[in-house]
Amino acid sequence: METTRTEGLLGETAGNVKETIGSLAGDAGMQLKGKAGELRGKAQQICADTTHLARDAMSSSPLAVLAGAAAVGFVLGALWASNRDG
Repeated sequence: METTRTEGLLGETAGNVKETIGSLAGDAGMQLKGKAGELRGKAQQICADTTHLARDAMSSSPLAVLAGAAAVGFVLGALWASNRDG
């Protein structure tokens, strides 16, 4: 899990460098690729943090997590059913 967060940080840094080089060179395509890499790295870090929080919550109170997952599933099912009827 820590490697995923580290990979995300490295990806974010590499994207930031690529974006900077693109802006210095005036290359809009390189800027966009750099920004995309930066955002991908940030998303990977957020995913790693969320996984860590979910594992901690599951180990401390598994029934509460199960109830929350069931509630989310029920709400999504109700929304999907109402969308199909309309």
